[in-house]
Amino acid sequence: MHELSIAHSLVEIAGEAACQANAKQVEAVTLRLGALSGVVKDALLFSYDIAIENTLLAGSRLYIEELPVVVYCPDCDTQTTLDGVQRFRCDQCGQPTAQIIQGKEMEIVSLEYTE
Repeated sequence: MHELSIAHSLVEIAGEAACQANAKQVEAVTLRLGALSGVVKDALLFSYDIAIENTLLAGSRLYIEELPVVVYCPDCDTQTTLDGVQRFRCDQCGQPTAQIIQGKEMEIVSLEYTE
């Protein structure tokens, strides 16, 4: 389960940012997670609860904003949000496309903390 190592990295990164902001306690971390990130949301949430023990983030909540896959079609110059990750085709013209605009993200976008 690689989500545990990802959770530890998130806690480390968020903890460093909180220390730089002179935070006493982190209340929440918000993460953007793309459908193609290779991370299982439920496993990450479980792992996060383990990783925050005895840290500045102890007791905090992890909020995950799930991002769908968006592709660009050069044939008809449009962006399409895919229904799933099995079929990379433009909704407008039906042509296959592999130009991913969104969906690989895994980024911390905000921290809520007390000073």
